[in-house]
Amino acid sequence: MNPVGHHLPAPRIGVDLVPLSRIAELLDPASGPAIDRMLTEEERELCAGDAAGTAGRLAAKEAVFKLFGSAGAPLPWRSIEILRAPGGRPLLRLTGRAARLAEEAGLGPVDISISHDGGWAVAVAAALATPHTPPALTAVPTPPLAPPPDRGEAP
Repeated sequence: MNPVGHHLPAPRIGVDLVPLSRIAELLDPASGPAIDRMLTEEERELCAGDAAGTAGRLAAKEAVFKLFGSAGAPLPWRSIEILRAPGGRPLLRLTGRAARLAEEAGLGPVDISISHDGGWAVAVAAALATPHTPPALTAVPTPPLAPPPDRGEAP
């Protein structure tokens, strides 16, 4: 907390590593529609069947999910989208359940970095989070005590 008692944003970082071999299996038509459940149509178009691009996006989704602090909950694959900003940087779009989880976690803007080399893709997601605090209780002033009734007694 800062000197006046306000909660300061705390840094949060999520990291994930995905082997390209696992993605090559998912992209094989014989594996069924698993990749369709993980990537939106726009993401699939951006990847165009590229294992490295797909692995990077999946790693980024996992890294972003870790920022929510929702361990044990199912990852909302399609409501975390990793798109491409002008210049090629990863661009995050949260919708539906992922947007609600981010809001509940108090996350500010999320920055993502993705890299792939040597058969692996790695992603890092970072954001500042303001802890959710319940609204402060408002003190209700207590009325002053009335003087005791005068009973004619001497002090």
